[in-house]
Amino acid sequence: MRVGVLGFQGGVYEHVYTTRRALEEVGVSGSVGIVKKPADVDAVDALIIPGGESTTIGILAHRTGVLDRIRERVAGGMPVLGTCAGAIIMAEKVSDRVLGEKSQPLIGSMSIEVVRNYFGRQRESFEAEISIEGFEKAFRGVFIRSPAIKSAWGRARIVGWVNYRGEKVGAVAVQDGLMATAFHPELAGDTRIHRFWIERALAFVKK
Repeated sequence: MRVGVLGFQGGVYEHVYTTRRALEEVGVSGSVGIVKKPADVDAVDALIIPGGESTTIGILAHRTGVLDRIRERVAGGMPVLGTCAGAIIMAEKVSDRVLGEKSQPLIGSMSIEVVRNYFGRQRESFEAEISIEGFEKAFRGVFIRSPAIKSAWGRARIVGWVNYRGEKVGAVAVQDGLMATAFHPELAGDTRIHRFWIERALAFVKK
């Protein structure tokens, strides 16, 4: 299994390291590399879109032709894990808690609504326990200018939640081989999110 990590911004190398560990732990032979060109997208079986600033990542991916190629590959069944900014880029509908409706380059392949800056700005960053379906123990998530997954429809489902100021907020969603997290699993020192995605993705990787 060849996994690519979109390399324009964010915790790129943290994702590379965590994914390599996860592949080993799942017992899957594979490789992990950086994606920055359309040809790089064609060279992988599955893709991770890391955190960062979603508008910047989207603009760079659009200018290089990578965004369109990812969209085409996703339409063909390529699995994708989008974390934080990556979840925003994957979403069909995006708004901003401060600015309202938001126009930015998106892949838009996942039937979820994501709200940018839901938990506040950089200074409001925090860590919290996330309850995820199928996980025996909660996942300790790192939230840095994170979005929230407000709703899901069609084949998409919200499967993970965080309790924030007494509110149950969507933090993990899945749709076939696609997965979105509102937080940064690559910073947790815990491979369970990556392992969970890899195991789902295997069913959608073209043989």
